Amino acid sequence: MKAYVLQHVNDLKYKDVPLPSLPSCEWCLVKVRAAGICSSDIPRIFTKGTYHFPTIPGHEFSGEVYSVGDKNYSDLIGKHVGVFPLIPCRSCEQCKTHHYEMCSHYDYLGSRRDGGFAEYVAVPIWNLVPLPDDMPFVFGAMLEPLSVALTALRNIQLSGESDVAVIGTGMIGICAAQFAKMKGAHNVIVFGRSELKREIVESCNINYETGIPTERQFDVVLEAVGASEAICSAIRLTKPGGSVVLIGNPYGDITLSQDLYWQILRKQLIIHGTWNSQFEGNAPSIWSEVVDAVDKGRVSLKPLITHTFDQNDLMEGLNLMKSHSEPYCKVMTLWG
Repeated sequence: MKAYVLQHVNDLKYKDVPLPSLPSCEWCLVKVRAAGICSSDIPRIFTKGTYHFPTIPGHEFSGEVYSVGDKNYSDLIGKHVGVFPLIPCRSCEQCKTHHYEMCSHYDYLGSRRDGGFAEYVAVPIWNLVPLPDDMPFVFGAMLEPLSVALTALRNIQLSGESDVAVIGTGMIGICAAQFAKMKGAHNVIVFGRSELKREIVESCNINYETGIPTERQFDVVLEAVGASEAICSAIRLTKPGGSVVLIGNPYGDITLSQDLYWQILRKQLIIHGTWNSQFEGNAPSIWSEVVDAVDKGRVSLKPLITHTFDQNDLMEGLNLMKSHSEPYCKVMTLWG
């Protein structure tokens, strides 16, 4: 099969490799039909590397079940699926309480083991997310960031009087804004640094503003950048007694001034940390809620797919995101 193999940092090769072997009868082989490029893939490929070499990156993907390790699962063959990329140990204290996203000894497709930038991927059957037959594979490949966005809101109470601000114009930020509106927030605004993302955000029926206001405050502020400046802005924007939700993966060390720290104390802010997404295998979870929302058209996804590349041209998508040569949101690759 063809796959993009990260041999060393900044050394990604498109080459022929053997089909993945299945570690146990509880695994299956998924034929990849669509794979999205996550912003975290850029440092992973170009500057930081994965946990070992060689590795096939890619953790946002969908496809169809090609083969199974146990004939008892043969009815899965041909089914359209999304994939929860985190593989929990299922035995640590967090896993025992079904907080699999906080597993102490997890594995991960696309960083700790081979992932979705390939024609086929070995996946635990437990990690499969059934898709409606008529759902586009590109939407199935967007379930992971969508689920991250919805998980960020699971501990936040929203009402028809809630004002919500989102700092960050990546896919997760825009989707978190859509979910906040879907859950009943009265007013939702995405704040970005330039006009370049306005059309994308407003195409999702979300208000967009450039810059950060100094006089307005919100009940809930979602930070989806992962930089000190954005986190400081989030603290300033939050009303006394309000909630700050930190979603963005940090680019480096985060620093707060004494004045900002005082604001957290004096405004008695609630700080929520969130990472990855809540998944329960065959049981209802954030992922199943997202599949239902996508299937019923409750979130807008087409405006978010700004670039689509054939599998042979994945490097073009990676380089576009690395260089920021033009505005983008979700960069997608099609396989097979």
